[in-house]
Amino acid sequence: MLLLGRLLAASRRQRALRRQGAMLGELVMINAVEFEGTLRCFSLGTGSFIGKRSFIQLHAPVRVGAHVAINEGVRILTGTHGLDDPAWRLKVAPVVIGDYAWIATDAIILPGVTIGEGAVVGAGSVVGRDVQPYTVVAGNPARFIRARAAQTFTYSPVRSSAVVEAWMGK
Repeated sequence: MLLLGRLLAASRRQRALRRQGAMLGELVMINAVEFEGTLRCFSLGTGSFIGKRSFIQLHAPVRVGAHVAINEGVRILTGTHGLDDPAWRLKVAPVVIGDYAWIATDAIILPGVTIGEGAVVGAGSVVGRDVQPYTVVAGNPARFIRARAAQTFTYSPVRSSAVVEAWMGK
């Protein structure tokens, strides 16, 4: 009963995002996320989770795969300015995050980056280059740490949320 309010708020948030053009898969959890730009540029795959205090800029598309965990405070950016452009025009590029990726707390994903399937971005990392599938990166700038041992996953980050488990059961 204590979690009912959070479930209802999450459901209202998802309905509002869908009405504004976001494409959301089944059984997703989107906490208090700030979006900037057109929601038609945003898609989130089935079973994915986005933590509170996250910010997603939508000057270009952001495509998040299925069963992705995006922890609290993550910033995903799709726009920047050219350093050598005398008019300081906005440069935009899409961001793609593959299935089963994990973006840890307070990471920053810069415009044009693709995070491969099963990749992990360490907490507080700044990612300015593509991350290969099934690798772990960390730091500022994010650097390769190691390859993941497993390359087949069956988990769903959204199911590890207490709110969702209370709603659906284990």
